[in-house]
Amino acid sequence: MITGRDFRDAILSAAHEMSRNRERIDALNVFPVPDGDTGSNMTLTLRAAAGEAALLPDDVTAAKAAETTASALLRGARGNSGVILSIIFRGISHALRGKAQIDSEALAQALTRGAEKAYSAVMKPIEGTILTVARAAAEQANDLAAREPDPVKVFLAALDAAQAALAKTPEQLPALKKAGVVDAGGSGLVCVMTGMASVFTGQGIVEGADEQARVESARTPVFEPDAEIRFGYCTEFLISKRAGSTADVSELRAYLESVGDCVVAVDDADIIKVHVHTNEPGNVLQRALTCGELINIKIDNMRYEHKNAGWGANANAPAPESVRQKPAVEAPATKQYGFVAVASGEGLMSLFREMGADGVVSGGQTMNPSTEDILDAIRQTPAEVIYVLPNNKNIIMAAEQAVKLTKRQVYVLRTVSVPEGIAALLAFDDELSPERNSVAMQRAADAVGTVQVTYAARDASVDGVNVRKGDIMALENGRITYIERDPNTAAFKAARHLAHRNTALITVYYGDGVTEQAAAELTRSLQQKFDDAEVTAVNGGQSVYYYIIAIE
Repeated sequence: MITGRDFRDAILSAAHEMSRNRERIDALNVFPVPDGDTGSNMTLTLRAAAGEAALLPDDVTAAKAAETTASALLRGARGNSGVILSIIFRGISHALRGKAQIDSEALAQALTRGAEKAYSAVMKPIEGTILTVARAAAEQANDLAAREPDPVKVFLAALDAAQAALAKTPEQLPALKKAGVVDAGGSGLVCVMTGMASVFTGQGIVEGADEQARVESARTPVFEPDAEIRFGYCTEFLISKRAGSTADVSELRAYLESVGDCVVAVDDADIIKVHVHTNEPGNVLQRALTCGELINIKIDNMRYEHKNAGWGANANAPAPESVRQKPAVEAPATKQYGFVAVASGEGLMSLFREMGADGVVSGGQTMNPSTEDILDAIRQTPAEVIYVLPNNKNIIMAAEQAVKLTKRQVYVLRTVSVPEGIAALLAFDDELSPERNSVAMQRAADAVGTVQVTYAARDASVDGVNVRKGDIMALENGRITYIERDPNTAAFKAARHLAHRNTALITVYYGDGVTEQAAAELTRSLQQKFDDAEVTAVNGGQSVYYYIIAIE
């Protein structure tokens, strides 16, 4: 029999095994764009579960261990691969309800339920992915469970079937075959099962990776825990202005800039929205009180959060508070509509706030936020109806999972880029019903063309385009169209190709590392080419992408 303690330790072992294989699995990703790769996302997702599992006692039941794991995975899920992994374990947890221990039949039922849940959660299931690997493991477990009383032998047979299915994924997906790799998500699931098998067979918890690899796996891809933080407290709040108030938001903004950075102070009718990074949050609040009543105050210690980012060197260590299940405390609804957006770069984050987003979750291509991150933003949005703008195809599933954890009426729009998110927000009409707004906003998002200019993270061949690591790539609506030596040339060619005679607006969001002069040169070139369109440049400050260009 597999005990609850076995299951608990198996999760710790799986987290270690995934950490050890993170870079190998990242390298399996076929698309060359630098992103929150599969290995990194699954490692971070499992870290959340390992932190919770480590707190369970030795006499824990199998049902409780599975339930705790599933809950932590759901909240810590990052990227599509992390979300699907969490859904598999949610199905396993459902099948193990009431079970003190796991026998062969219960194990087979659990693996089957996990695979079924994963298939049902994906809008268009594709074979040759993690779904195929999960189903193959479940089918083998079912075939053997009726005649094999030892659940460990059943699990090992399921693992063998998963490995065999993984080896066949290149035959099911031409892109994998051309790249000469197996599916990354399926490889991650095999890695999880391998780590668990080590415990089930009595070999114990897999040792963690070497010190350097453990520290690396504890970071998000663009996150440096040792980076110097000049202003330590991220301070956000709303000011409800007093009747007849003549409060000057420019004076408040000037004060905030004198005591911090990343300042946003937007005067919106009766409300002033404030965001600042400072070492003096108390003084900021005191000064803000002169303008009105403070509501929705949120102060995060960024130095403490960065220090906690080093957790993970030992999967048996308690998780920091940031990855533990938080009480479901939601801001009271003081208005009908609210908005949550995901963005990377202070310029883009500030833009979404200025456009009315109540919460802006930091994240994007290289740093996919977790379900819990998005859920926290939903909880802090004081509205009855909330629209979530993921702005990245690898974040949509995490956002959709967050909806299931709140009682608020939430609509997740399937925005896959920042321009789509901005277009959706601009299309909102408070005179429409929530459902009609959802449709209209999605339609507006779908009508926007997006150009993204970045560098290749690895050698690849995609849709007949051969890419070498370090090449500058231009993508049109997610498809690689140009390979150039410099970002401006790539951006101009792609924008020229995507725009058409009816294009009225071209907005160039330039990223961190792109000079204002370079952005101005690109803007002038586009204006000369499209003299009837309005061409503007905005400092987005985003990482990874030199340029993100909206074509409308």
